[in-house]
Amino acid sequence: MTDQVDNWHKLARYDTNIQGELHANLLRNNGITVSLQPLSAMPGMNSGIVLWIQDTDLAHAQRILANIDTDEVTPYEMFDEASEGNLNPTLNPAKDDNHGGTL
Repeated sequence: MTDQVDNWHKLARYDTNIQGELHANLLRNNGITVSLQPLSAMPGMNSGIVLWIQDTDLAHAQRILANIDTDEVTPYEMFDEASEGNLNPTLNPAKDDNHGGTL
């Protein structure tokens, strides 16, 4: 049996905790064990985070992170576009079950 501590590799460093946690959850959802190392000893500080992966999962984890599509619309852009349009759309009467339509 090998010592697990020696089998961990630094996968990525993120400037914000939320980004690191999102990527860690993505890896966990794909069956990869992830260890998070906060870059601040103070709870609640958003100073960044490091993801550590076991050597047996390193190549798989790198492929997953490399395939994240970052060219799409950011959440901030989605909110900007939504604020320009109608945020309270109404149902189409022809499709609304309350008006005899079908859903």
